[in-house]
Amino acid sequence: MKASAELKTGNIGTETIGDLVAKDYRAATVFERYGIDFCCGGKVTLAAACLEKGLDPAELQGELEKAADQPLDRSQNYTAWELPFLADYIVNTHHVYLKENTSGIAAYAHKIAQVHGAHHPEVIEIAAIFDKIAADMALHLRNEEEQLFPAIRQLVSLEKAGRAQEAKDVETLRANLAALTHEHDEIGAAIHEIRRLASDYAIPADVCNTFVVAYAKLKEFEDDLHKHVHLENNILFPKAARL
Repeated sequence: MKASAELKTGNIGTETIGDLVAKDYRAATVFERYGIDFCCGGKVTLAAACLEKGLDPAELQGELEKAADQPLDRSQNYTAWELPFLADYIVNTHHVYLKENTSGIAAYAHKIAQVHGAHHPEVIEIAAIFDKIAADMALHLRNEEEQLFPAIRQLVSLEKAGRAQEAKDVETLRANLAALTHEHDEIGAAIHEIRRLASDYAIPADVCNTFVVAYAKLKEFEDDLHKHVHLENNILFPKAARL
């Protein structure tokens, strides 16, 4: 399999982190390894991300080139997908995950806050932050499923039919994109604060198995959120804006 040209070039310092992952999702594994945010923080360049993390740009580029040499899963070529298909994928994969798991994760967070909060007060704050994330995500998903994604499907359908778009529909789409992007930033900042409070989900020596499971589920939630927001911020939203 031929390596991605974007990751093999020596000029990727000017492209954003989000652009690199959008073009080749194999880059995500490298950025995750170094704690580089490619979803909510995906608008920064590789050079800026290296400066923030104290990393050698040449070394990181070498890691990206190694990732590009790995076999490419064509099912992850999200930029090639039509917008309605990508929207359906997000709903059926990431929205379903959130609906099936968010309440359970919140219950685990409150359980460890109750049991371990006296000796680990950070888990009390983690539970409170996650409650806010859960409430915000419920409204966020409803907006996407009832407003944004139907609007995208409508505009794509009109475009394919060669019919004119209604100005009000275009303006509604733009307003939704701006609002949802802002919500992504807030939710992303909240989940990063959870990671900070949890010391990168390190497990203290004096806790029970429920604590271990809670932190594992919080990390799983964060990982899913990163991919979810990346698909929207770096692929779906920009393509929708060009409609």
